[in-house]
Amino acid sequence: MTSETESVPIVPPTPDVTELGVMTRRVMATIGISILALDQLTKQMVRMSIELYDAIEVLPGFLNLVHVRNTGAAFGFLNSVSIANKQLLMTAIALVAMTAIVAYARQVEPRETLARTGLALILGGAMGNLIDRASAGYVVDFIDVYWRTYHFWAFNVADSAITVGAGFLILDMFVVSSTDVSTSA
Repeated sequence: MTSETESVPIVPPTPDVTELGVMTRRVMATIGISILALDQLTKQMVRMSIELYDAIEVLPGFLNLVHVRNTGAAFGFLNSVSIANKQLLMTAIALVAMTAIVAYARQVEPRETLARTGLALILGGAMGNLIDRASAGYVVDFIDVYWRTYHFWAFNVADSAITVGAGFLILDMFVVSSTDVSTSA
């Protein structure tokens, strides 16, 4: 008696995505590291090509590239305040915030791709600014958006990633999560 067995090839899942709509920690790390690298590269380019406090007009009446140092928090908050051990304090605050974000990111399910993308952007940006704060005591900002005489605070790639990441988290909370609730009811 002969037994016929069918040979079915076993295809292992790819290391990054096992199903459509799932984001692994590896993908999150890739996003974060990419943001970190782009942030550090652009800041180095600004340090090398634009003198401190100089500006290069890119789009007249709207956008300049500048070279400024932010010793404070986001958007220049506490920039002009003189506090003992300010570099240490700002670095410690950034480390605590990053630790909290990492702890939260570990709780987000792989299927929550928008939230995971937002967290990866935030972590990449936070790492970029943390490196600056810890090593130099300030963050290099270089994007100056303005209209007439009204200038927004100068910012950088890390700040942009953090802002977009926060927007993704807000969208996830109010749009995606509310959609999930309404479809499960």
